[in-house]
Amino acid sequence: MLQVKNLNISFLGESGQNEVVHNISFNLNESEILGIVGESGSGKSVTSLALMGLLPTKMSKVTGEICFNDIDLTKISDKAFQKIRGAQIAMIFQDPMSALNPSLTCGFQVQEMLLQHNKITKKQAKIQVIALFKKVKLPRPESIFNQYPHQISGGQKQRVVIAMAIACKPQILIADEPTTALDVTVQKEIILLLKALQQETNMSLLFISHDLTLVSEIADRVVVMQNGNIVEQGTTETIFKNPKHSYTKALLNARPSLDKRLEKLPTVGDFLNDAVQSNEVTTQQRVKIHKEIYSKPPLLEIVDVATYFNTSSSWFAKENKVVKAVDHVSFKVYEKETVGLVGESGCGKTTLGRSILLLEKPNSGQIKYKGVDILQLAPQAVKDLRKDIQIIFQDPYSSLNPRIQIGQALMEPMKVHGLYKNDAERQVKVFELLEKVGLEAEHFYRYPHEFSGGQRQRIGIARTIALQPKIIICDESVSALDVSVQAQVLNLLNSLKADFNFTYIFISHDLAVVKYMADQLIVMKDGKIDEQGDADAVYKNPKSNYTKQLLRAIPKGI
Repeated sequence: MLQVKNLNISFLGESGQNEVVHNISFNLNESEILGIVGESGSGKSVTSLALMGLLPTKMSKVTGEICFNDIDLTKISDKAFQKIRGAQIAMIFQDPMSALNPSLTCGFQVQEMLLQHNKITKKQAKIQVIALFKKVKLPRPESIFNQYPHQISGGQKQRVVIAMAIACKPQILIADEPTTALDVTVQKEIILLLKALQQETNMSLLFISHDLTLVSEIADRVVVMQNGNIVEQGTTETIFKNPKHSYTKALLNARPSLDKRLEKLPTVGDFLNDAVQSNEVTTQQRVKIHKEIYSKPPLLEIVDVATYFNTSSSWFAKENKVVKAVDHVSFKVYEKETVGLVGESGCGKTTLGRSILLLEKPNSGQIKYKGVDILQLAPQAVKDLRKDIQIIFQDPYSSLNPRIQIGQALMEPMKVHGLYKNDAERQVKVFELLEKVGLEAEHFYRYPHEFSGGQRQRIGIARTIALQPKIIICDESVSALDVSVQAQVLNLLNSLKADFNFTYIFISHDLAVVKYMADQLIVMKDGKIDEQGDADAVYKNPKSNYTKQLLRAIPKGI
């Protein structure tokens, strides 16, 4: 159905043409699911954009053949491509929030797709949209039809994007990282949904991801890409159980293991350079570490904290609805400890983190830092407290000012809190910080857009540790990163913890990551603590059905 032959893609840069995809060839057969796997920069997403004819014509050059039903898509006009795009070849984009127009209702956007490619009335289109919403298992389809993207959850937004993509019953559906930042349970639902839709409609599915384990659960065949080249391709079983290329083996082993706790996570680079360290943290070592940690009084105590929000369904609603985001939660955090906080979107884990930072004011309860209830502090004391409790945000790019050089962004919190005598001293400290997080002195003068996602996350970490805090809240700080970059950042966080005696509250929906990082694990559901205890003990013998459900949803491969 789809044949890609000797495809080359290059972009026009300051030094001429920069080739990013090099002479790749692969086929997508009828009713087949083909997985394309690789890290950021491997060329997989650029290839998918070329298949959709979405690369900027003035800035890019595509050579080779992309044959769809014997039509070479590289040779047809843009007008001819418009008839194919959406109707015969459709795409699910990585970030549903940016793929949907925030100023238009969900129903209108899917309806628009149907009206564009079919000769039907608006009424008929609306009926089809609601049927599509039911097909992708959206709750309250009639209600969501009239809701805006910001009014529904991330998993629901992704379902709306899927409904839009399958609206015209395409022959080929391209799914570009459709589950990257989703909870494990929602991720599982989306994978099962895509597989069911593919079987029901007999469409071909091109599934793009950096997670080889996840791809193995859905794909019939797999193509592995590295630096714009195809390094290996074959059946899923062959690639997963008997990989030939060292890069494929590296991708398979870069995810944190649920069975053993390594001192240092192996990265793709470690595997390629034969520098993997296999030292494990033994049970005896953990017992010794925990004995030291828990022999001292707690650094932070969360006592019966409740944070509620008032929402209304419309401007004219007579009564506000109360959302119990955090519902009477209590736990303790000790110095040098990493507390893992897990749960699905909407469980209250991020609101709890924001409540500890006083970015959200709890309705009741106490938050004691070094024995003092910080909810009762005066404004100046709260400012001083912010130096001790810091946060690493999920999206480092949106948390950095695009107009300020990285060096200035790192010096800014030092100035606010009056650290060091002058800017010259602060600059020296920033150079030390950059080196500490694996960056270089020359990066001081660069802007956020000049860095990769992994580098930006390192900058976010550098800014957080600039104030030498006691407690760091990591809010989904590795959720959108490749497995290899994720391993690098997790290793960095553990290294900094050892050097500076940091205490972490590690918020994530990825249980494998939390298991690797955490001493104590807290599972949240509907604003309450559903289960808590030693991380290894909870994983080995979960008590609550909800924790068991989360563990079952982790991709384990074939």
